[in-house]
Amino acid sequence: MARANTQLALAQRIGEFRWDPEGYTLFAFPWGKKGTDLERHPGPRQWQLDELRQLGAHLQNPETRHMPYRSAKASGHGIGKSALIGMISKWALDTCVDTRIVITANTETQLLTKTSPEIGKWSRLAITRDWFKHNATSLVSTLPGRDKSWRLDLVTWSVTNTEAFAGLHNEGKRIVVIYDEASGIADKVWEVTLGALTDADTEIIWIAFGNPTLNTGEFRQCFGKNRNLWHTAQIDSRTVEGTNKAFLDLLVKTYGEDSDIVKVRVRGMFPSASSMQFIGTDIVEAAQQREVQSLGSDPVIFGVDCARFGDDKSVLAIRCGRDAKSRPWKEWTKQDSMLLAGDIALEAMRWKPDAIFVDAGNIGAAVIDRLRQLEVPNVFEVWFGGEGGMAYLDNGVTVHTGNLRTQMWTKMRAWLKGGAIPENQQLADDLVGPTYAFGADETSIVLEKKKDMKKRGLASPDEGDALACTFAYPVLPRAVPNYLNPENYGQPAGGDRYDELA
Repeated sequence: MARANTQLALAQRIGEFRWDPEGYTLFAFPWGKKGTDLERHPGPRQWQLDELRQLGAHLQNPETRHMPYRSAKASGHGIGKSALIGMISKWALDTCVDTRIVITANTETQLLTKTSPEIGKWSRLAITRDWFKHNATSLVSTLPGRDKSWRLDLVTWSVTNTEAFAGLHNEGKRIVVIYDEASGIADKVWEVTLGALTDADTEIIWIAFGNPTLNTGEFRQCFGKNRNLWHTAQIDSRTVEGTNKAFLDLLVKTYGEDSDIVKVRVRGMFPSASSMQFIGTDIVEAAQQREVQSLGSDPVIFGVDCARFGDDKSVLAIRCGRDAKSRPWKEWTKQDSMLLAGDIALEAMRWKPDAIFVDAGNIGAAVIDRLRQLEVPNVFEVWFGGEGGMAYLDNGVTVHTGNLRTQMWTKMRAWLKGGAIPENQQLADDLVGPTYAFGADETSIVLEKKKDMKKRGLASPDEGDALACTFAYPVLPRAVPNYLNPENYGQPAGGDRYDELA
């Protein structure tokens, strides 16, 4: 009887922390108690307390309580991200009946060897350790009949199998989704998760923690275009209690404060370019902000990437010298080759291009034939899989490219450092999306294939390929009036240069 009364009193006390994760964390775990894992820890680290307080403030406010709480934290190593995941998970389960939690990570190894043990550790340390049973991939209620509805599940993700996220509903109660090492989780999983978190009158908590290893993807966008939707922080490991300062300082001394290694592993900043990312985000963002003027001799070049049905689209990019911004691009979805060719012909009448480079794959060959039938001049076919060649990469280095598509992208990469492109998010995503690898001969580089990008949950880079097409082959400058020709600098318009003295 006494035990039952004690358990009832504990349940009532824990219930008081429903909207107070900080209070629960300080109460439920044996901070500073000898003989426990927390013997040398008087409490959570400061950044962890800040996160718990922020979450509590969201839930304690009736106006925000049933709005999704989204928190994204990018950090260096060793700050205790997994530990906080364990604390929050135990609080969420203990303080709300039939809470549902789903946790995933960048890899199955991370999930099973790091995240799961941390969940088990904090469950074991809690004063409520008997309330839930820890398994390899779950934490389930020990109350009879509650093991299906009151639980935490660790699930591996797949872009072709997202049912665990799509079916996540718990109306009127509490849902928690946690991404551990969020940089490596595919955009498709983020998209499906977003669509699932729509239950009314429900406490919805979405947490994404991790090292900022990739400069593309939805985790990066939490700190970019979607930053108004998320509570964000980028945490330097050197500012956090209990981290290995000597090791962190050694990294900085070895690689430099502004190196990508230090940005990612120490400062909690996204790299200038992901490890095998072909075009860095900083290059694209600068090109979007840049304003340039083309020369009178610069040829106008059309680049056309063709697609017929499905999610892909056909795109017409227009470039004149360093300017690919001032002339509006065109795009089409689910357009057949005849109509597509007709629209391109109309654009050609308007802009008088010196070359029209068309991707000959997919429906491109039919588009090319129709354009020539319409007697549109200067139409050239581009075979992405054709033979590559040498192209300038960076810092005076030229590389051999494994195919024509890679060569075009390499030329475009160099051009972007001085060119101007539209402020279009899809174009930016296309340009920074592909990775590269070394060819079978180990002497050439090859751009990632579209089908491989789709396996990673990325869209086909139609706009990026269209712009790249403008670099397929050299195009001669336009003829210019004599007074604009640099060779005539200082010369009179005609006749004797001393006529004005006569």
